[in-house]
Amino acid sequence: MAAPACSARSKQRTSQMVEWRHIPGLAPYDETLAAMEARVEAITRGEAPEAIWLLEHPPLYTAGTSARPEDLTDPGRFPVIQTGRGGQYTYHGPGQRVVYTMLDVKARGGDVRCFVRALEAWVIAALAEFGVKGEIRPGRVGVWVVRPDRPPAPDGSPAEDKIAAIGIKLRRWVSFHGLSINVEPDLSHFQGIVPCGIRDHGVTSLVDLGLPVTMDDLDAALRATFERSFGAGARCGGG
Repeated sequence: MAAPACSARSKQRTSQMVEWRHIPGLAPYDETLAAMEARVEAITRGEAPEAIWLLEHPPLYTAGTSARPEDLTDPGRFPVIQTGRGGQYTYHGPGQRVVYTMLDVKARGGDVRCFVRALEAWVIAALAEFGVKGEIRPGRVGVWVVRPDRPPAPDGSPAEDKIAAIGIKLRRWVSFHGLSINVEPDLSHFQGIVPCGIRDHGVTSLVDLGLPVTMDDLDAALRATFERSFGAGARCGGG
């Protein structure tokens, strides 16, 4: 059975230009969040187009609305910022591509689950550009890769590492926050938290998988695959 279309109305909205912006350097979190929220307000008023921002943050931990205090294992290591996005603790830092997605979910069908599946499919399609098979797992938010080179998980299942995190918030049906993909961050920085509350699996990156991928390479892959999940006529899961 074919996946249901996110919206029959999506062609009208997605035919408009989505503005892509690359923010150089390490973007301060609080300032970037304020700018993102201002952009979302402008989108809701019809005063600005939808937007995708590509950036990196200095090292920090963010706590989503489901974060548990016991999952912050090294609270003095980096700044800890409470944020209104969904999810638990995650890390941001140099070498990780943060993608802030300010998109009109209502115009794209008003189906939040469909929208999250489209984000997952977008990440999976971008990773496939480098020969990486990204997968999703029930009960585990984000995108994962199987690691046959690693010992199995405590329950005997194959080892899997997280390569991308997803966490969004909606304001009057416009999304913000978004996703992060590990290109070449310092993976030891994740040790100060239990990433997304998952203890039995690890974290990886494109470079950790042995791929000499740069930020520019990933940005090109994200641009090349965006329309599959969010263009006119796109279906849930990018199918």
